[in-house]
Amino acid sequence: MPRIGAKLRELRRRRDLGVRELATRSGVSHSAISLIERDRMSPSIDTLSAVLDALGTTLPGFFSDLQSSLPYSPFYKASEMVEIGRPETISYRVIGLDHPNRQVLMLHEIYPVGGDSGDTFTHAAQEAGMVTKGAVEVTVGDHVQILREGDGYYFDSRQPHRFRNVHDGTSEIVSAVTPPTY
Repeated sequence: MPRIGAKLRELRRRRDLGVRELATRSGVSHSAISLIERDRMSPSIDTLSAVLDALGTTLPGFFSDLQSSLPYSPFYKASEMVEIGRPETISYRVIGLDHPNRQVLMLHEIYPVGGDSGDTFTHAAQEAGMVTKGAVEVTVGDHVQILREGDGYYFDSRQPHRFRNVHDGTSEIVSAVTPPTY
């Protein structure tokens, strides 16, 4: 399966850019870009977006190119899910990246102890999910609730939202976002 790093390196080389020049253009350190290209670090969505912007492409464009190079199967082994988060902070593993004309972003989210999505954020989509392990504090607008195993949520993502693991162990969510934002 093609890796994010190899695809990123290919894009950079096609544009005849060195790692340092890409770092200057994107505001991401050259060492981070090097680690990402060698698949030694999973970039955050913001970091990958900044690098792709400097390369003249977008997250949806990058992943649709990546998806078109993969053979299609309706089934996904855990090892085949593409990591788009940072496992040390929050792991976001994409389910079904290679599905043709994908209309939903399906994620397996893993929150380590203290895992937090950070300040509230917004994007143009709808989100739904279910906590499958642990306890996660979910903030949507003025609403804050701790959701435990089996509890779920559904909201308009244009409302400011945030996720925070409040369990003394790992927490997990299976979620869906439509339209796919990456």
